[in-house]
Amino acid sequence: MKANSKTISKCQISGARDLRSIMFFGYLPPPTVMKKIGSKIDEEKLYPADLVYSPTSKLVQINNIVKKEILFPKSYAYTSSTTKILRENFQELYKECRKLIKISKNDLVIDIGSNDGNLLNNFKDNHRVLGITPEKVGLLARKKGIPTLLRYFDKKTVNSVKRKYGKAKIITATNVFAHIEDVNSLMHNITKVLRKDGVFISESHYLVSLIQTNQYDTIYHEHLRFYSLTSLKYLFDKYGLTIFHAKKIDTHGGSIRVYVTRNKKIKINKNVNKILKLEKKYLNWKTFSKFKKNVIYSKMNLYSLLKNIKKNNKKICGVGAPVRATTLVNFVGLDENIIDYIVEVDGSKKIGNYMPGTKIPIVSEKKLFIDKPDYALMFSWHIAKELRSKLKKKGFKGKLIVPLPQPRII
Repeated sequence: MKANSKTISKCQISGARDLRSIMFFGYLPPPTVMKKIGSKIDEEKLYPADLVYSPTSKLVQINNIVKKEILFPKSYAYTSSTTKILRENFQELYKECRKLIKISKNDLVIDIGSNDGNLLNNFKDNHRVLGITPEKVGLLARKKGIPTLLRYFDKKTVNSVKRKYGKAKIITATNVFAHIEDVNSLMHNITKVLRKDGVFISESHYLVSLIQTNQYDTIYHEHLRFYSLTSLKYLFDKYGLTIFHAKKIDTHGGSIRVYVTRNKKIKINKNVNKILKLEKKYLNWKTFSKFKKNVIYSKMNLYSLLKNIKKNNKKICGVGAPVRATTLVNFVGLDENIIDYIVEVDGSKKIGNYMPGTKIPIVSEKKLFIDKPDYALMFSWHIAKELRSKLKKKGFKGKLIVPLPQPRII
């Protein structure tokens, strides 16, 4: 029987055998594999999560790669259109593309990991579009009139796309570029279906944001790589691609959007060198050691805060069950004796399941307003402002706990 994961000994983009551990986060369950409430408690697969660094490529990465079929099953429940910040981000991305890239009605735009068509929905009325995603959620995109292939973006798919649709003027990969296992094969496939004057746009969790705001909850096996612009430059240089525009964006608690092309005559935005220069003070062991201490202190402080609340016989629920919550819950050591339940908005496919690695039930948000718990722990803390406003408007009177960067009550 084939193993469900493999531990790497060399850098994912450079191949250098220079990996050094920043911090070990223990053994974590796959965040997308959930068990029904009341189901038999049996063996659960856990995978080691060691955050490592390659001085050669300047890439921070996870050292254990779990099979994509486990992390991204056909039943993958996440739909990006339900998140306001992502809808707004993709609207802004389209406007930016119109400014930076000459794109006509007949030009093809491909989105890798297109999910429910949230991004391509902005392009579809003015350009040819094609979504590629392995999950059934792609059927929702088809209902919106967005042609979508329910397949992984691999060599076979790329050859099929070239024959049927031709090459793309724009290829996007937002919040998936760090998820796909073999990044060098991925880059080869992208360049194969990208026109010579084409542009590849990636959006990924940004390493500097992760460090600045102590986002250890984003460290899980879906996220194989945590890019800086410096490590992205190392990667893109290998494939003759020039970074001509880059900027920090607010999605997922802090991401970086990067535009690259093979067109050597393109004007490079001043922001590119500005970001590369800034990153020099973050890509060193002094910074990584400080990050590790901050993570440990945050974990202990959160546990202490929750302990003091429970000592007074107060009820604590969780708000939201994003993928990132799996790391926080399991790394900190939370269970149903500490967090009574977690609420999700009605319609969420996560309702009726346990949080991975625990017996904390995920239930309808209605329970929050009927039950009226004393405290609510915000697992989607990176959108705390938006969430707080929504909960207050709906009548929540309790106190809210923001777990990161350091835990606090608001």
